[in-house]
Amino acid sequence: MRTTLAAATVATLAVLLTGCSRNEAPIAWHEYALQGAYAASLSEQGRFAVIGSIQHGASLWDTSSNARLFSWNHQPGQYSIIAATAVSPDESFAATASQQDLVLWNLVSGQSVWYWSSPAEILAMKLSPGADYALLGLANHEAVYFDIKNGGIKRNLRHDARVRAVDLSQDGRLALTGSDAYKTKLWDLQSGALLQTLEFGNVVDTVALSPDGRLAFSAGNLDRAIIWDTGSGEVLHTLSDFGSLFQRRMSFLSARFSSNGEQLLTGSAAGTVQLWDVASGQQLRRWELHKRAAYGPTSTAVYALSFASDGYHAIGSNGIFNLLR
Repeated sequence: MRTTLAAATVATLAVLLTGCSRNEAPIAWHEYALQGAYAASLSEQGRFAVIGSIQHGASLWDTSSNARLFSWNHQPGQYSIIAATAVSPDESFAATASQQDLVLWNLVSGQSVWYWSSPAEILAMKLSPGADYALLGLANHEAVYFDIKNGGIKRNLRHDARVRAVDLSQDGRLALTGSDAYKTKLWDLQSGALLQTLEFGNVVDTVALSPDGRLAFSAGNLDRAIIWDTGSGEVLHTLSDFGSLFQRRMSFLSARFSSNGEQLLTGSAAGTVQLWDVASGQQLRRWELHKRAAYGPTSTAVYALSFASDGYHAIGSNGIFNLLR
């Protein structure tokens, strides 16, 4: 009886572990940065990609044709080290940031619109609709809501440590931040009021808001990753808490909700992309991004994700764009 029970337990463990390890491959991939990327972002509908290349500064790509549209640098004749990128939700503007310089670009003409200097090192960035404002996560323990077209700070959000992750609701009323103080915070940008604070066991380096601002995703580095209700602060689903025998420690580096808020894409430091059902918290699909070499330590961190008309898009730190279906 004990032998039978033990065998059944081993079989069950094998099925569960095998099921957790199955990764689908991209159906297509294209190289956007030859030597890898410092930063990357994808537009809301997945039409455009902005890459901060290790080799040649920033560039704008059309993901349907995999064509480079423009090359961008902050100073003539110099390759800029791009630490953060963002695309406005309406796909009209993009922004690139070095550690302390910020440039707004027109996606149609490819021309720079404004050039600004930041009060501190820029760690994260998000553009509001129409790119009227940029939410910046800074190393000086602040997140600032910056008027990127006219200059000036509309809202200053003080934190206890470096602000590593930021996101905005689609109407630009809510801001979500993650910091080195092991906290994620929800803010009202109209009043500057702090609405919610949730604590983690490590640095919170990935956050995402659903377009309507009702749901949030926050993840700590090698710590828990949760979907939560922004109105009540209640944790709805824990996607990774490491309390289970079958979960291993993961670092999520990117996340995006679908336009209707019903699904969530997450990307990890190990190169995996997961699609989640928001209502149940269950994983629906799982992919592994394309590697430059089949063997060896060649995993690529997932920098950017999007829901697109032709599937799902993902960009890795190796500078490769992936089409997932």
